[in-house]
Amino acid sequence: MATIAVFNQKGGVGKTTSTLNIASALAALERNPLAIDLDPQAHLTHSLGVDQATSNGISSFFRDERSLLDLVQYRPSGLRVIPAHSDLSKIDALSGKTRNVASRLREGLSEHLAKENVPILIDCCPMLGILSLNAIISSDKVLIPVSADFLSMQGVQKVVALLDVLQGRFGRRFDFMVVLTRFDSRRKLSFSIFDKLKEKFGEKVADTRIMENVSLAESPAYGRDVFAHAPSSQGAKDYFALTHELIEKGFFY
Repeated sequence: MATIAVFNQKGGVGKTTSTLNIASALAALERNPLAIDLDPQAHLTHSLGVDQATSNGISSFFRDERSLLDLVQYRPSGLRVIPAHSDLSKIDALSGKTRNVASRLREGLSEHLAKENVPILIDCCPMLGILSLNAIISSDKVLIPVSADFLSMQGVQKVVALLDVLQGRFGRRFDFMVVLTRFDSRRKLSFSIFDKLKEKFGEKVADTRIMENVSLAESPAYGRDVFAHAPSSQGAKDYFALTHELIEKGFFY
């Protein structure tokens, strides 16, 4: 199974929403996924209703060298998560000049979780720093959510350019997929963005589009994924369809 970094350098594109609901769909399919919240805002942690205790967050892996296995928490849906806390923001400042700091998470995953052979999704912060580099370098593939607006399209191009640079530096290929979020079928712009993405990135763009949906926005407030909050909603249907598409395209392998 693959490790997936969910990343875009632009905020508000559905990064955490995608991590939350794809991981939850994989849990419903009994794939035993693990979600890692690597964003100091801890939105994924909050969305899962997890207590944001500093002693049990991913920051203690970087700060105190705790085993990743010790930090895993289990949710009622079957999803496992390593939560975040706001003190994660200190990692960039404290570790910025530490040797091989960008490979720390990769080493930790290899040491403690490689034998599990399960899908791992990493929710990244929307800035390029030590944390985001750790996520990307640790990953086999990158999922790039992009909302249906032109500024988000520029974010995709920046991420793809970054992956090209990292490929040259680390000597390995970083595969990626783009998923269009906040799609509004009443707006011609949404269709235009989708067509432009397809024209530029071809099969790297998921056919499934995530429609603008109230339930997707509401569910984090209740500490639940969209399947637990509103299983019949368009948001639940879209993310289940997207997860199946990614499975069929071998994105998790």
